[in-house]
Amino acid sequence: MPPGGCLAVIGPGLIGGSAALAARAAGLFAHFVAYTPDRAEGRLALSRGIADRLADNAAAAVAGADFILLAVPPAAMGDTLAAIAPTVGSGALITDVGSVKVPIVEAARAALGERFPDFVPGHPLAGAERHGAVSARADLFRDHRVLLTPLAETDPARTARVAEFWTALGAAVEFLDPLRHDDVLALTSHLPHLLAFSLVDHLLAELGEQDAFRYAAGGFRDFTRIAASDADLWADIGCANRVALLAALSGYRERLGELAEALARADRAALAECFGRASAARRSVLSTRTAEGQS
Repeated sequence: MPPGGCLAVIGPGLIGGSAALAARAAGLFAHFVAYTPDRAEGRLALSRGIADRLADNAAAAVAGADFILLAVPPAAMGDTLAAIAPTVGSGALITDVGSVKVPIVEAARAALGERFPDFVPGHPLAGAERHGAVSARADLFRDHRVLLTPLAETDPARTARVAEFWTALGAAVEFLDPLRHDDVLALTSHLPHLLAFSLVDHLLAELGEQDAFRYAAGGFRDFTRIAASDADLWADIGCANRVALLAALSGYRERLGELAEALARADRAALAECFGRASAARRSVLSTRTAEGQS
């Protein structure tokens, strides 16, 4: 996409801040403006070059912007969309980075009305346990996927521009239906986070913090790494995608029940079969990524 124009980031934290840093490095925009209600976070965004200017509110941030990136928690998306709707310019596009799509699409439809075609729902599959502008980095999206979930009404030209934006940031863009997105992410992201949080919480109750971590081996640290993620954000995500997440959790409970029965029978073959399928699949993925030069 040609350089020029203004990028407005509502929520210049890890994802929004990284997008702005990467866009600046790629020379995609002439001006960068941001809004966050957290003044300390705003000052950090300025000092790190995430924004050239901070706006006093979300509506002021998007006034005159060509490309509007919403990087707020799912629970705040509806209010944010309603706040910016009156000041979005006629030629501007709006996109988001939310990890749940159906509720955000519904909020956008309600808030934007006839401007809904200007909204391109998106979700970069990149992140870290640390959050905030302090953790933003320009290479966060390199060699990662970004899922776009446009609707039938979405302006194709705006969808193409958002795809070009993420491609310029080093990401690979794929397209999904919003409902399919939420079903898939419930299994591949939201359920693993729920399990990691709940396992650590269970061990704290059983062993206490000191012993729970003192005797943990590398496997425990690897499995529970994501339990260091932003608890409030993931509570928002869980509630926003609760229907799909409950279905994912129900299916997992059935699998866990089968393993419990196999353990009760001391059925080594059943355990080995399950473990073997998982191990082979994981090794295959790692081998493919290594061959492609990905981490």
